[in-house]
Amino acid sequence: MAVNLPTELLRSFAAIVDSGSMLRATERVFVTQSALSLQMKRLEETVQAPLFHRDGRRLVLTPMGQSLLTFAREMLATNDRAVAALTGDALAGPARVGLVQDFAETLLSGVLSQFVQLNPDVQLQVRVGGSQELLELLKSDRLDVVLCMGAGDDAAAIRVAPTVWLGDEALLDDDVLPLAILEEPCRFRDAALAALKAAGRPYRVVLETPSLSVLRAAVNAGLGVSCRTQMFSGRLIAGAETSLPALPSVAYVSHTRANPHSTITHLADLMHAAVLDQ
Repeated sequence: MAVNLPTELLRSFAAIVDSGSMLRATERVFVTQSALSLQMKRLEETVQAPLFHRDGRRLVLTPMGQSLLTFAREMLATNDRAVAALTGDALAGPARVGLVQDFAETLLSGVLSQFVQLNPDVQLQVRVGGSQELLELLKSDRLDVVLCMGAGDDAAAIRVAPTVWLGDEALLDDDVLPLAILEEPCRFRDAALAALKAAGRPYRVVLETPSLSVLRAAVNAGLGVSCRTQMFSGRLIAGAETSLPALPSVAYVSHTRANPHSTITHLADLMHAAVLDQ
């Protein structure tokens, strides 16, 4: 006898994963936390396997949960496309996404590709720029979803990550620290310069560029020290915590336009999940 996976349970399951907790998921699926727990119990009984395990206060997907998540996203996307086609509620116009370079280069190519495959009739438009520029475009209704950087205490944070020093550890021995930075405006540039000045650490800018890929190449080649989150480069300076000043944390921040179409909401959910998986 065939086993059916109810879409309402799959939607709640995906909401828990994307929001990071059952409490936050209630704001997306509009049921109480106790009802959401019962839904997950029903879903686990249906697939006859646990989907989450607890790591402290965090809910972490089991291997079965990871597998189900992939199918759940595909089934929900198919369901939403069918409803839109039958009711005439298809997205009018493109899906407009704004990303800072960090995410455009290292995080979201797979997500955007997946979205296009699941929504072949939707035209995707991507704008890569600075956080402030993207937020202004969203405010003026020229973008639908923005993923950018913010202060560590930003209320719209999806995740908070430490800012770390990156580069060749041997450069710490230089009397004047060689620094590689992005052009203004840049949150990480400001953090590095402010921290070094406050600590009285001499530095010289050996590279200043608008390109994140050029900055990464310079850091990986050992030409200069820079700071970013660790997803930017694997060249974490092991002795930085004792040789260089501490840096403020940064938030990965997501904003979506008011009253978004369900297709835009689905795209935002995919982006959130990708950030949380890093």
